[in-house]
Parts: sequence; structure tokens; C-alpha cells
Amino acid sequence: MDATVPHRETSTVVNAMTVDVEDYFQVSAFEPHVDKTHWKKLPGRVEANTERILELFETYQVCGTFFTLGWVAERYPGLARKIVDQGHELASHGWEHNRVSGQTPQEFRSDAARTRKLLEDISGKPVKGYRAASYSIGPTETWAWDELAEAGYCYSSSIVPIRHDHYGMPDAPRFAFHAAQGRLLEVPITTLPVAGRKLNCGGGGWFRLFPYAFSRWALDKVNDEEGQAGIFYFHPWEIDPEQPRLKGLDAKTRFRHYLNLHHTYTRVERLLTDFRWGRMDDIFLSGESS
Repeated sequence: MDATVPHRETSTVVNAMTVDVEDYFQVSAFEPHVDKTHWKKLPGRVEANTERILELFETYQVCGTFFTLGWVAERYPGLARKIVDQGHELASHGWEHNRVSGQTPQEFRSDAARTRKLLEDISGKPVKGYRAASYSIGPTETWAWDELAEAGYCYSSSIVPIRHDHYGMPDAPRFAFHAAQGRLLEVPITTLPVAGRKLNCGGGGWFRLFPYAFSRWALDKVNDEEGQAGIFYFHPWEIDPEQPRLKGLDAKTRFRHYLNLHHTYTRVERLLTDFRWGRMDDIFLSGESS
């Protein structure tokens, strides 16, 4: 269990709280085990889990950005509208969690444009942000930034500047930078240099693996020593330890997906009290022409 840490004053820096709205069976690591044609047959839990997150954010008066799959929004349009009605930003996570590396530029642009149109039609609000499935814009997929700009997006949060077996652009800047000839802002997930290597301190499995004290320490350093906003992300399935367990998973995939699910909700709750949070568009586009 996480050790109890005394509450302290928060930094003046506002960080971006983000949620990748996808169901437990839609994660990239499960692709070899769950055919997308079978998604409709599996018990969905994303609606209830996302509504629980919305209630948590309302309790602590936090607004964030919800990167939502088109597949999810099409089936739960009321959920997408509720996200917007409660003051959050609705952004795109692509249609059905296809990695950029598995698409042609034309396929990728079509997917991104289709998702943006659906989200805008449902919400009645402009959709400015995009996050690639599994942060799959890597060194060989930088063409995707041009396609996103052509599809009408203002910013992307699709890279993690680390080395990882599933994703990563280790030589990319750690903080927001312009791409696509200045037409798009890329906002990487937050990392921190530790002992000669960059560690992900922006959420996901890393947030569940390390003790909460590490995440708080790392984000403190990014805010107070570097004066930068952090980007934190998590998924609705990460607060759901009762989700169905898939069979046939290898040990690494099973460990990464199910590790410490029972801790995630309370750790996120502590983040909400220990730091200041806002929407991606409010933090990063306020000075941009869009």
C-alpha cells in the first residue's frame, strides 16, 4: 500500500489531466487475443468507468481532456455529451485504436478526420486535440503530424520521449514543440531524466508500477524546478479491478495490464489534491492561433 504522505501546498503551475477513453479489451497489447470484430460481443465497462471518473473530477472541481475513441463515442453518445456538458475537453483517440505504424498516411488521415467529425457532431464543440493509439507516432511516423494538421487538428499528444518496446521517440523534446511546419503543436507525455535515462512520470502502467511518492516527486520537479506543465494520462479500465480477465495472455502482458489496478483510483484522487489541473486546450492553446 502507498505510504501516507502529509498534504502540502500545490505549485502554481497547472498540469494537464487526460483520460484515454477506451475499454479494457481495446488496448493494443490485447490485439493478438481479441479480434476487433468480436468487440461488440464483449461486456462493455467503459461507460460506467468513465462516469465514475467524471464524478471524481466533479468532486475535486477538476476539468480535463478526454481522448475518446470514435468506436466508443458512436456507441455511447450520451457519455461524450456528458463529458462536454461537465466542462471537459472532448478530443480524439482515433476510431478503433489502430496504431499509426499500421496505417498508410491516407488511411490515417481518413481515420482521424472521421473521428473528429463524429465527436464534433455529437458534442457540438470543435475538436482540437488528438492522441495516437499507444503513442504510436515514432521516429518513422512523423508524417502523421502533417496528416493531423490537414485533418483540422490543432495539437497532438502522441509521443513519449523514452525508449520502450511498444512506443517511444527518445530523441524528441521533453516538452511541447511545433511540428508539421508549425501547423500543429505536439505535447509529449511527461518524462524526467533520472540516472542518465528518461523515465515516464506521466501515468499509465508506470503510475501503477512505482509508489505514488515517485510520481509526486517527479511532477514536483517538473513544476517547481523546470516551471513546466506536466501531462498525466490514465484509462477508465485502470480504475476497474473487477474487469473480466482475458485468457491466453503472456506473463508480461498480464503483468502490465493488471498490476495494481486496485490502487489507481485512490492514487489519481491524491494527484487531484496534490497538484493543479486543467484541460489540454486551455493550457497549451491559449497563446496559439487556432
